[in-house]
Amino acid sequence: MRIDRLSLERFRNYDFVEAEFDPKCNVIYGENAQGKTNLLEAIVYLSCGRSPRTRGDRELISFGEKDAALRGAVFSRDRDFQLEVKLCQGRRRRITINKVAAKAGGELSQVLRTVFFCPEDLYLIRAGAAERRRFLDQSLCQLRPRYAAALAEYNRLHEHKTRILRDSEEKPDLLKALPEFNLRMCQCGAVVIGYRAQYCRRLDEYAAQAHGECSGGREELSLQYRTVSTVEDPEAGDQAVFEALLEHQKRHAQAEIAARQCLTGPHKDDVEVFLGGRSAKQFASQGQTRTAALAMKLAEREIHRNVTGEYPVLLLDDVLSELDPKRQEYVLNRISGGQVFITCCEDDRLSSLLEGKVFHVREGRIL
Repeated sequence: MRIDRLSLERFRNYDFVEAEFDPKCNVIYGENAQGKTNLLEAIVYLSCGRSPRTRGDRELISFGEKDAALRGAVFSRDRDFQLEVKLCQGRRRRITINKVAAKAGGELSQVLRTVFFCPEDLYLIRAGAAERRRFLDQSLCQLRPRYAAALAEYNRLHEHKTRILRDSEEKPDLLKALPEFNLRMCQCGAVVIGYRAQYCRRLDEYAAQAHGECSGGREELSLQYRTVSTVEDPEAGDQAVFEALLEHQKRHAQAEIAARQCLTGPHKDDVEVFLGGRSAKQFASQGQTRTAALAMKLAEREIHRNVTGEYPVLLLDDVLSELDPKRQEYVLNRISGGQVFITCCEDDRLSSLLEGKVFHVREGRIL
């Protein structure tokens, strides 16, 4: 799997840019705030229809412009694909795959998959549960279309239910709709929890191996998926998890009305990270935190390869500068086998260590 060519129009700080990439390694260098990360962001967007940096598409359109376009020539599943996304202010975006309209951004993931690693991910371990849920969602939405559909529906229902609870004091009649929302949220939530549990089990296996290699075998990493307390076995199947979610929701129904917010459901899930049996969030050092986050991303890449038979495109955004030389060497040794993009401020060291193309980005242009 690889992206051979990328074309951007009025995207972020790029008025227009077109580039052809090496099938193995691409080093993108330049000073800060010149557009290096924007290039990687565009590739991620073409893989899932979402930005890893913002929730709204409006911010992706260049300042003062009304629309933007992203186009990518991709080789995947032994075929060539042409991906295109058109963003417009005030209108729905338009996505096409080989000139055929796509109904949802998730269809892009069936063609192009990416693993994006940025400096902020080095603090994934110490962040709140929302960051770890986002990590799960970004990967699973690319791998499992059913998960992406269930998550989107759950989020939509959650938003509506939150409004009902929030406005119920002034409009008590709104509460009559809650039973139907609760039922449908439990149905979608059961699908979400099942996929997350399976993914975390595999993530635990691969991340433990990667962390052991990166730390020289000195530390043991483990992950534990946490969800609603009534769900004793999150891999028991949709029906069993649905019934457990419904039971948990009934127990908290009055508390939700009193608090005027959703208190139960997979929107509160977490993945606990342990080092040597102790909470990494509480006890890990700065170096341990970075190594654990790195191991989780490398594990994500391996899971993608095992599920699809192809390595996803790996995007490393200024990550190596945050690592010591030993860990830099470990990363560089582990990224072979698929297409890789690496951004940095200076190209001297990377270009001498890696074979491929080197791109210099300055002021929204590739020189």
